[in-house]
Amino acid sequence: LSLFTVVQWGQGQCVAPSGELGTCFPGNECQLRGGIPAAPCAGGYGMCCVCDCGGVIKENGTYFVNPNHPDTYDGTGSCQLTIYKLHLDICQIRLDFDHFSLMGPETVNHVCNSDQFLVSGGSPAPTICGTAIGDHMYIDAGMGVSNPIILTVITSGNNYGRAWRIRVTQIPCSSISKPINGRQLSNQDYSICIRSERNFCGIQYSACPDTANNRSRSFTLTGNSNTVVPAMVGSGTQNIPNSCPNDWLMIGCARVADRLPVSSTCEDRICGGTFNAEVNNVERTVTSTVRPFRLAFHTDATEAPQDVDNRGFCLDFVQQPCTNG
Repeated sequence: LSLFTVVQWGQGQCVAPSGELGTCFPGNECQLRGGIPAAPCAGGYGMCCVCDCGGVIKENGTYFVNPNHPDTYDGTGSCQLTIYKLHLDICQIRLDFDHFSLMGPETVNHVCNSDQFLVSGGSPAPTICGTAIGDHMYIDAGMGVSNPIILTVITSGNNYGRAWRIRVTQIPCSSISKPINGRQLSNQDYSICIRSERNFCGIQYSACPDTANNRSRSFTLTGNSNTVVPAMVGSGTQNIPNSCPNDWLMIGCARVADRLPVSSTCEDRICGGTFNAEVNNVERTVTSTVRPFRLAFHTDATEAPQDVDNRGFCLDFVQQPCTNG
């Protein structure tokens, strides 16, 4: 048999000298796919292909790198990578930013005006810029097999050495690595900050829609989440019932948004299995006028047996304009 009857082009991973994983193709096919021939593979009969601008991949573990990689790129333009699913049973795409350095946001409103990294074709993802080394991002790939996900890096202006190396991993729907099936972790303390837009003095939060379950599962911090657990609120005082002493989401002076007359009291901690600023088993929109807009999330060391199947929280938010009243 000749060698070409046993070499399966485009199905085997290879390693470039710079450490990136690529896919073994004949050298001319790598270039036709918009890739960079990085090193020989298949006994010298192929080239290890790493993708940069204009690349199209259907393989797993491939890297998306900047032009002129491994050196920096200084220029103006748009660089895209198109990702197709390996097969129908792919639900998510994970992007690992092994290296990511673009021009940062502008200094007044902190908007990515000069450089931008965008994801289109999958679940909504924020536009980012600046430095994101060691971070990662999950993208919902949807149910179809023919709709691609497109990664785009837009650069504007010279005199800045940009560089990126992003590993693309396709995650099967049945994989335990799929984060949507994850559970709330113990011993967590972190904050989420939302930039206050100009002339906006308040913010409203509501639980994300969750059509995959009989009742909303987008806010489950405390109790058995397989049953209806009411919201619990308070300051965390151990001797007060329903005061969230163990797990909580902290929102400064939280109130029910449409409560009339406006309540003179507010709460700082919300927990339980229903998103509400009052003890109740009905979800409500919650409002806060405490700036900066900041949420603090805390879990204790014990997630069982009192707590069962908690997934944490997903909230939508809308900032509210300042009023003269």
